Amino acid sequence: VERHCSNALALAKWLKARKDVTFVTYPGLEDHESHEKAKKYFKNGQFGAVLSFGVTGGLDNSKKLIGSLKLASHLANVGDAKTLVINPGATTHQQLTPKDLEAAGVKPEMVQIG
Repeated sequence: VERHCSNALALAKWLKARKDVTFVTYPGLEDHESHEKAKKYFKNGQFGAVLSFGVTGGLDNSKKLIGSLKLASHLANVGDAKTLVINPGATTHQQLTPKDLEAAGVKPEMVQIG
């Protein structure tokens, strides 16, 4: 678990520095809206192994990115030992209306990795 968390933090920081990424959501980042709460509740600086980010170019580019990955699987499982990546709006949340997706914070360009 420690390695999963440290890898997620390293990936979040790397993504945050990229110009082709529109946002990164990970509680281990100091600018995350819940970072202070996360420090209180997550032990030993381990902020979890799941993060979300946005890809410039919207849904089409997020799908291209996911399709091009070699070391991650395009699956919506939770608790797996391998790296999984999805576009929530096109998979786990596809039944929601655009208004409901927006209310849930699911953007078309969003990629979730864990």
